Parts: sequence; C-alpha cells; structure tokens
Amino acid sequence: MIVRVPASSANLGPGFDSFGIAWQLYNEISFQLAGETEILGCSAAYRGEDNLALRAYRRVLERCGVRDEGVSIRFGRTSIPVSRGLGSSAALITAGVMAANELHDLGLSRESLFLLATEVEGHPDNVAPAIYGGLSVSAMAGGRAVTRRFPVSDKLYFTALIPPFELSTALARSVLPDSISRADAVFNVSRGALVLRALGDGDAELLAFAMDDRIHQSYRATLIDGFSAARAEAQECGAAAICISGAGPTLLCVSDKPDFPARMETALSMALPGWEMKELLPDLDGAKIAAL
Repeated sequence: MIVRVPASSANLGPGFDSFGIAWQLYNEISFQLAGETEILGCSAAYRGEDNLALRAYRRVLERCGVRDEGVSIRFGRTSIPVSRGLGSSAALITAGVMAANELHDLGLSRESLFLLATEVEGHPDNVAPAIYGGLSVSAMAGGRAVTRRFPVSDKLYFTALIPPFELSTALARSVLPDSISRADAVFNVSRGALVLRALGDGDAELLAFAMDDRIHQSYRATLIDGFSAARAEAQECGAAAICISGAGPTLLCVSDKPDFPARMETALSMALPGWEMKELLPDLDGAKIAAL
C-alpha cells in the first residue's frame, strides 16, 4: 500500500503556528505488514525507532489497542526536501497514521487521523493541510486541535526559493522571544485576518500589506544566509509578498504576475547560486492512498 502526502508551508507571515497550505509536491511511502519491522529506501540515519512514519503508525495502533506485529516501510518518490520548512515531518507523520488505519482496517475518520497526527507532531499547522489539503487555519484548545479550510484564488502564483542548507525547527524556535508586546499581538492578528481575505480574493495589493509579521520572521531571518538578497531579488521580479515557509529556510513568494517564476529563476541563478526554485500549486485533496 502506498500513501501519497503533499508538502506544506506553515505560518504564512503573520499566521504563526496557525496557518498552513498544501502543495502539489509529494512524498510517496509504501507500507506492508511484515514479520519484523524494517525501513527501506532512506539513509541509515532515518531507519531507527525514531522514524516519524513508524512512530505515527505505532501511535495509532497503541490508541486503538492493536498489537504491532511488524511493518515494512519503504520510501519511494520523496520530493519534499528535508528540514527546509516544507512540511517533511508532517508528511511522514500523516503517512504513518493513514497507513495504520488502512492496513488494519480501523475505520478511523479523517478528523481522528488529524488529531492523532497532531498528537505526534505537537502542533497542527502542517498536519492539517497535509491531511485535508488546501489552506487551513488551526488552533489548539485544551489539548485538542481544531482546523478549518479557506479558499485560495487561482489568480495568485506561488514560488518556493529553497536554499542549499537545512534548518532545524528546534534551532528556528530557539531564537524566538518568550513574550511579545500587546502592540505586536494586535499587529499579527489584524494582518492574519487580512492575509486570509487576500489569498481568497487573489488581492496581491492587500497581500503585500498584510503578509508581515512581528512574532517570528525577523528572528529566523538571521539564521538564513542569503535571506535579504533573496527577498530583494523577489521584490524586484514582482513578488507581492515574501515570507518564510514554516520554520525556514525556504522562502515562499506570492505574485499575481504570470511571468514572475521565469524572471525569478533567472535572477536567483545569478544572485544566489545553489538555491533552487520550485513553482507550487495548491493541493486541494490532502493525503491519499495512492495504491494498494
């Protein structure tokens, strides 16, 4: 059985730990019941008990009272870059919970899988779009995750600028302040609401105003070598808004100009050799069982 899971970008500027959007960029992982557990098709560093797909798979069995008698996990096409802020961890977790549900015929709802995936991940901003697809806003309430989807206009063009280095979420969180001012909280709340409207309407002018943040981006930008140069090039090429994708180091550009990706690719190759550019389309379906 193969599970296909989309990449995702969390935060989206002011939507810290709340907003997320799924992309048509996928990991495909196969799961098969086996006499003993094995993990294949990935580097040795990811073949142990800490593998997130395995941990999520086992968490579902534990919650449902099912004995784990062994599973073979094989990584196939893996297009989501690791530790780049495009939801690679959430994709593994989502694959694991969906595989456990399917292989053991547990009959869990999509909402139950979302809650179990959030339990493993610790926060819902990436797992919500990975499971449901589209643009979502999620929140935690008393240890329970709640999420809702919002529309995304097809007038907008999304592009990821991916640097040639990783950035761990732990490090990206370590540079954030422990508290913020009331003014900064109001700043983010107001702009977050406007970001949702701008994305839904395809309003690039509003998005240029709203996609700003005072909670995390300025701190994380110091960890991304080339951040200022990449942002300047994107603005010059016609990006309406640029934000850090998830914890970084990938930057997400949004434009209403069809020629933006071509212009950006040329500029990036000259200004920041080694960086990769990917045009992204929203995935509206979320994770799927791709083959049995």
